[in-house]
Amino acid sequence: MTTSTDTSTDRAIAVEDASLAHNYHPLPIVVATAEGAWVTDVEGHRYLDCLAAYSAVNFGHGHPRLVEAAKAQLDRVTLTSRAFHNDQLGPFAQELAALLGKQMVLPMNTGAEAVESAIKVARAWGYRVKGVAQNAAKIIVMDGNFHGRTTTIISFSNDPEARADFGPYTPGFVSVPYGDVDALARAIDDDTVAVLLEPIQGEAGVVVPDPSFLPAVRALTTERTVLMIADEIQAGLGRTGATVSSDLVGVVPDLYLLGKALGGGIVPVSAVVGDRDVLGVLRPGEHGSTFGGNPLAAAVGLEVVRMLATGEFQKRASVLGARLRSGLDALEAEAIGVVAVRGAGLWVGIDIDPALASGREVCERLMRRGILAKDTHGSTIRLAPPLVVTEDELDWVVSELRAVLQELRG
Repeated sequence: MTTSTDTSTDRAIAVEDASLAHNYHPLPIVVATAEGAWVTDVEGHRYLDCLAAYSAVNFGHGHPRLVEAAKAQLDRVTLTSRAFHNDQLGPFAQELAALLGKQMVLPMNTGAEAVESAIKVARAWGYRVKGVAQNAAKIIVMDGNFHGRTTTIISFSNDPEARADFGPYTPGFVSVPYGDVDALARAIDDDTVAVLLEPIQGEAGVVVPDPSFLPAVRALTTERTVLMIADEIQAGLGRTGATVSSDLVGVVPDLYLLGKALGGGIVPVSAVVGDRDVLGVLRPGEHGSTFGGNPLAAAVGLEVVRMLATGEFQKRASVLGARLRSGLDALEAEAIGVVAVRGAGLWVGIDIDPALASGREVCERLMRRGILAKDTHGSTIRLAPPLVVTEDELDWVVSELRAVLQELRG
């Protein structure tokens, strides 16, 4: 039931609340249209999108090249299933593999599917190549990880919000502190088939490890005949100023996990990318997906790969990220509520003094000023604007965050 004071936003949210499972707690904004780095709500208010759908909209909302690729494919064929070949999948796989210096691609739809796929591949590789006894394979993961919310993935999460009340949990995983190479070395044994990690932990608050960590993991896994699997689903595809964040420290893992931005903000696309000696362990019928590698997804993904191949977006993220970081570091130095800033490229985590406000409260106040951001783990907020954002817009974000903090301090 509505009243004369109900707004379009109120009515839209009421319909969602009545009809949707409550697995999210969104900010009270109802997006109706979007273009570039901006979204517009049902009442005509505009907001700078500083979340970019968790990096799924790296190239901005409705990028003309990606929309054109999607529209052209919509007129041809959108879904065939992998029961047949399609003319978009081969070029997509070939050019994506080449972009990352690998040989093969396993196409899927969502990031969690890419992670699940990599787990299966690693176990099969362990049994068929390394010679681990059946059902004994172990995969080492990192404390504070976020790789998705399927039942297998939450089995190795230590986030109680994602894990509690969803057991029994899947065995076969060992967790060690993120950034602790000595703990990792102690955890590896003859049954270890892989180390799965985020080169930069996103949900944990954009946690960037010491520059020596990933090279040390690569050296250790190579020495001990263990696969290194890099989850680049949020960090990859231009976000951090490199094609994948592993590039920032010169590390090449055995498998890359990609998603989010691979679909250009238009369709869900994910992939596992690696060499033939690892991905080649899969046999027909052992793994699949009805929509994985469909012509529409492949056409959009191919255009994403070609846009990244120019290096333009990686450079923008690096240059603009330095501009944003400079402003945020200066804000931290003012000692008005920012206690730490972390990040790489156009991806930053900002710790707010919990005595001043929660991350949620800061995000709500930013929203009222026309900026959309997302909180995580209590008092941390994340900024990840589309890579088409401008310097002036980033300066405005810093200015508005300063105003919010001053407002909170009274």
